[in-house]
Amino acid sequence: MQAHAQKLMATDVPTVVTDAFNKAHPSIKVVDWSLDGNYYEARYMTDKVYRSVTYDATGKLIETGEKIVVTSLPAPALEYLKINYTEEIVKETSKNTDANGIETYEAEVKGLDLIFDSEGNFVRLVEN
Repeated sequence: MQAHAQKLMATDVPTVVTDAFNKAHPSIKVVDWSLDGNYYEARYMTDKVYRSVTYDATGKLIETGEKIVVTSLPAPALEYLKINYTEEIVKETSKNTDANGIETYEAEVKGLDLIFDSEGNFVRLVEN
């Protein structure tokens, strides 16, 4: 789930992208669209959970994500945050799945996105 993206009106999103979203999520009517680099992200809520879907400009699925509470991160990720960011507040956490089904976790701390693999091992840091 991206932090600094340009908000868009649905009419500014390529039809092929909105069609892909609507086909996959026909019951979702309230969607916030944004553009992050070359990717279009749809944010919405279902079952009281914030979710997102990211597509490229051709409507190809890139990633899905859902917000989670910090304590839902795998134990190694929680330990990493505890050791390396003791005094910092974790602003947002999410569980993401790419188009190949590979899961990762993301924690936003101090304007940085910390990426963890499905087991909770630190993978990389991304400035946002």
